[in-house]
Amino acid sequence: MENITQHRFENGHPRPRRYHQARWDEPIIFELSTPGERGILVPPSEKDIKGAAGDVLARLPAGMRRRQAPALPELSQNRVLRHYLRLSQQNLGADLNVDIGQGTCTMKYNPKVNEQLGRQPKMTELHPRQHESTVTGILDIMTRMEAILKDVSGMDRVSFQPRGGSSAIYANAAIIRAYHESRGEAGQRDEIITTMFSHPSDAACAKLCGFKVITLYPGEQGYPSMDALAAVLSERTAGMMITNPEDTGIFNPDIARMVDMVHQVGGLCAYDQANANGLLGITRARDAGFDLCHFNLHKTFATPHACGGPAVGAMGVTEALAPFLPYPVMEASVDGPRLAEAGPLSIGKVGAWAGCASIVMRAYAWVMNLGADGLKTVSEMAVLNNNYLMKRLLELPGIEVPYTGNGPRIEQVRYSWQKLYEETGITTEQLGLRLADFGQHYWTSHHPYVVPQPATLEPTEAYSMKDIDEYVDTLAHVVDEAYRQPELVASAPHNCPIHQINDECLDDPERWAVTWRGYQRKLAGCQA
Repeated sequence: MENITQHRFENGHPRPRRYHQARWDEPIIFELSTPGERGILVPPSEKDIKGAAGDVLARLPAGMRRRQAPALPELSQNRVLRHYLRLSQQNLGADLNVDIGQGTCTMKYNPKVNEQLGRQPKMTELHPRQHESTVTGILDIMTRMEAILKDVSGMDRVSFQPRGGSSAIYANAAIIRAYHESRGEAGQRDEIITTMFSHPSDAACAKLCGFKVITLYPGEQGYPSMDALAAVLSERTAGMMITNPEDTGIFNPDIARMVDMVHQVGGLCAYDQANANGLLGITRARDAGFDLCHFNLHKTFATPHACGGPAVGAMGVTEALAPFLPYPVMEASVDGPRLAEAGPLSIGKVGAWAGCASIVMRAYAWVMNLGADGLKTVSEMAVLNNNYLMKRLLELPGIEVPYTGNGPRIEQVRYSWQKLYEETGITTEQLGLRLADFGQHYWTSHHPYVVPQPATLEPTEAYSMKDIDEYVDTLAHVVDEAYRQPELVASAPHNCPIHQINDECLDDPERWAVTWRGYQRKLAGCQA
């Protein structure tokens, strides 16, 4: 045991773990397909069902009918299992490594007991077309979770229909547009204000809704000045969509004053709280005067990201904006909670049904396990972990924190490796690739790189001091390599199933192939 301890630690700090990822020369599943091979034999349809299906098909317009069956892969069960297990061995994930290097995405531990709840037949066998009288249990849970989010945000109504953060941001932008349309000001109010360090979806979704986007840049403190905001406010202002703390981890102390200034010219304000991990129980959107907000249940409330879905971007609004919510919405009745249909002002649907019920249920279980005091402790621990991580990282050569002088950061920090780059030629992307050789994840930032050579790291409350020390010590080892053996870092990764790729095609839409048929047509020279 003594030898093992000496091997794993040096001067009181853990050495980087020996790591070598599994590497399978695994074809994509379409290439594994064998005509006629089956994983399950589906029984033939009963006569009445087959006849009813034929009637439905006959009523479809000719242009909507398939001319031939979809070309799906044909594999046995064991070959499907081998294929996906092999692929899983070539991944990194929150259950495999210290996943603090995913700033802005709040990767945290998802309690496995909640996964068991989400996979029980009472949940998985529900169908969205069931009569409301048969799903009162999940409707009650969704009603209770709405009440919790109303308390956390200060808002009056909540919708779970958006399928993630960007979907919720789009819904908020659509409500802002619909609100001004209802007042006869749609043609006049066509500008949305956001900030450079807000999530990019705040600008993108506003643009998608037809608004002109005005972006405020940070001042010396890392957030826009009041004068910069005042200069762009006018009778054309429809609203402000902003993240706070922004992706630098800096909380804007002027946020309530900014909201008030937008209100004074007739605009609405939407609070992007996708990264609310340092705010729970400490501050609320409504307390700063916001009219709309959203939370990512698949981030802050410890439900799975699941490769971008399933997810829920829970959006909250004030009572004045409740008529504009997407439908259906939860409504109380003498028989218990029910789903109410749209009113005349609703923006309609932004997703199917009432939202991803199993994700809402997981988030509800997480909150009920913690309680109100526990939610606040989550944020306090997240802030403590983040500032401990920052203190340790600033001991390394080549790293800096832009916009200093703001005191502690909130849930994350956007660091800069510009000094390291100038001294070694190693970029932040190359640091991340080398870190993968030790089984650790790392993220740079959204483009454009306003902070040069950025790294955005967020430890959340889920990680211990030892976890953070292990991550920092591994990164310290890579930084030391950058100074001593830059060619080793520049050519990484070495222990992963794939090495560096030529990313030139990422900027060429003619070479994008997001489907198997597209790949065959564009890159394999096959006629699809």
